Amino acid sequence: MGRQMSLSVAIIIMVSGGSKNNVLIAKYKDIEGVVKIEEVDGMELVKKFAEEMEEMLGRKMKSVKRLAEAAEEADFYHMYNETLEFDYYNSMLINTVDEDGNPVPLGGEFTLEENEHFNKLPVNTQQSNIQVPTNVYNRDPDILNGAYMSEALNDVFIDNFQKDPTLTWQYFGSSTGFFRLYPGIQWIPDENGVVTFDCRNRNWYIQAATSPKDVIIVVDVSGSMKGLRLTIAKHTINTILDTLGENDFVNIIAYSDYVRYVEPCFKGTLVQADLDNREHFKLLVEELHVKGEGKVKKAMKESFKVLNEATAMGQGSLCNQAIMLITDGAMEDFQDVFEEFNWPERRVWHTSTELKKWMCKHANSEAVKASQKHLHFS
Repeated sequence: MGRQMSLSVAIIIMVSGGSKNNVLIAKYKDIEGVVKIEEVDGMELVKKFAEEMEEMLGRKMKSVKRLAEAAEEADFYHMYNETLEFDYYNSMLINTVDEDGNPVPLGGEFTLEENEHFNKLPVNTQQSNIQVPTNVYNRDPDILNGAYMSEALNDVFIDNFQKDPTLTWQYFGSSTGFFRLYPGIQWIPDENGVVTFDCRNRNWYIQAATSPKDVIIVVDVSGSMKGLRLTIAKHTINTILDTLGENDFVNIIAYSDYVRYVEPCFKGTLVQADLDNREHFKLLVEELHVKGEGKVKKAMKESFKVLNEATAMGQGSLCNQAIMLITDGAMEDFQDVFEEFNWPERRVWHTSTELKKWMCKHANSEAVKASQKHLHFS
C-alpha cells in the first residue's frame, strides 16, 4: 500500500510539474474579477458567420464577373491581325538587358516592389504581365493577338483590387497558352532556363473550359469484337476515363445478347468520376470478354433511362449529357430509340467510335448522324 501511495504521489508531482497547473490556476485567479462568462446563442453566431461568408464570397463573385464581362467584350471587338506587332511585358524577360545593356524584346523596365499582401513578393500592382511556356513561341500571332486583346483586363484587375483589398492573384488563361497575371511579377525559370508552367494544364482551367457532364460509355462485347478490336475498345475507354474529372459522372455498360453493367453495384446510377472510381472501372474493363451477338438497342435504351432519371431526380452533373458508343458496327437500327428518348430537345450527345472504317457508311450510322447532336469518329 505504501509503495502504491508513493508511486501515485510521484505521478501527481511529475504531472503537476510538467503541466504547470498551479501556475494556470494562479493566473486565472488574477483575472477572476475581470473576466465575465456570457452565454452565446449558437444559432445567432452561425447566422452571423454565414452572412459574413456570403458577403465575402459575393465580393469575389462580382470581381470574377467583371473580368469575364471585360474579356468577352474585348474579344468581341478585337479584329484578329495575322501581322500584328505588339510588345507586351513578358514576365520572364522583364528588366532583362542584352550584352549592350539594351532591354531585350518583350522585356523593358517593369517596376517591382515587395508587398506584404502578396507574401512579400516583388510585384507591380499597377500592371499585369504575361507568362508564356517555353514550348510556346512568344511572338506567335495567336499570342500577340491574345496579349493585345487582353490588355483591356488591366484596368479591371486594378479596379477589383481597389474595391476588394482582400483579393490576391487575378489572372486570365488563354487556350493559346499565354497566362496574364495581376499583379505583375518576375517569373523565375528552372535551373535549365525552362518555364514548364502551362495554365491549360491546371485543374482550374480544365474545369472552367470543360463543363461538368454525365457520360454513359456503351461498349460492344459481342463475338465480332474479339482480338485487336477489343484491345482498342479497352484502350479507348481508358482514354475517355482519363479525360473525366471530379465534377463529372460516369457509368459503363457492356452489351452482347444482353445488357450488363461492368460494375453491378452501380446498376442504374451515375457515379462521380473521381480517381478511385476511374481506376476501379479500368480494372473491370480489363476483365471484359467477348461472346454472343451484339444487340445495341437495349443498351442505348438503358443508357437514356439512366440519364433521364438522373436529370429528373436532380442527380449527376445537371449539365451536359453524353452517350459514347464503342463498337465495330451497330448491326441493328436504333434510330427509334433516339426518337423516343432524345426528341425533340436533343439534350443528350451521342458519340460513336466505330472500329471498322466501312461502318461509317452504314445506313444506321448515317441516320443517327443526321438527327442527333453527334460527334462521329472512325
